[in-house]
Amino acid sequence: MTTMTQTDAPATVAVPTKRKPAPSPVRRKALRLVRRIPVWIIVAILMVVVLYPQVWMVLGSFKTQSEFLSNPALALPETWDFSNYVVALTTGNVGQNYLNSIIVTIPSVVAIVFIGVAAGYALEVMIWKGRNGTLLYILAGIMVPGQMILVPLFIVYFRIGITDSLLPLIITYTVMGLPLTTFLMATYFRSVPREIFEAATVDGSGPLRSFFIIGVPMMKNAILTVGLVQFFSVWNDLLIALTFTTRPQLATIQVGLLSLSDEYGSTQYGPLFAAVSINIVVLLIVFLTLNKKIMAGMAGGALKG
Repeated sequence: MTTMTQTDAPATVAVPTKRKPAPSPVRRKALRLVRRIPVWIIVAILMVVVLYPQVWMVLGSFKTQSEFLSNPALALPETWDFSNYVVALTTGNVGQNYLNSIIVTIPSVVAIVFIGVAAGYALEVMIWKGRNGTLLYILAGIMVPGQMILVPLFIVYFRIGITDSLLPLIITYTVMGLPLTTFLMATYFRSVPREIFEAATVDGSGPLRSFFIIGVPMMKNAILTVGLVQFFSVWNDLLIALTFTTRPQLATIQVGLLSLSDEYGSTQYGPLFAAVSINIVVLLIVFLTLNKKIMAGMAGGALKG
């Protein structure tokens, strides 16, 4: 009788691996610093690209016309003279242009935000027949180029007799800003759980009360972000303002800058740079003050949308 024998596999002997010694804290800190160097270089380049034009513009606002024409572009001003700012505020009428921009921008942005938020709430939260078709009809407004409707609008405004005022600018900015605002707010409202509004309805809250008590507070960051986007869009507009301003007294800040460059037959760079520097003061203050709110609104929309 034969017996089957099974050859045993050769036993493997575990060979202890040599672990590399952990780097010392000083070495780890040095490695982290080395890894961060490319990021710091990129950030430094971006800061130079962004800040250099603004610094160059502010420095240029102190130069005389002869310095612009004879000295190198990167040269510092020979004297820190504020006469360019005086010329911009008096001869250039920058103060009146500033006031016109404020008169036009604030009502336009308030109307855009209020109507857009209410429309977004009605189209996304409330259930009624035809809301999808209405939303598509409003979104079609985004695809219409503004240049195509300026001439027909001017004819309509002229016939009803409002061309000699700032009212056409407010109406046009409001109408042209509503499609995008409505679309964004409908998207934001889509991310809110419906159970919140249903619970409010069960507790006896009507649609109007739910909008002001629940919808508006929950959309606070989104409303602020959309409002600031529209604020910058209206404030920096030139085409619409240039089309509907019939008198220099009605010119906004952007139209005023354009007229300032042609006032003497040739561009006066010093007053022009001073006027541009005054123009960006409001924008910088608004952006730096509400910077965190803007980022919070954009991040909220990106995560929920």
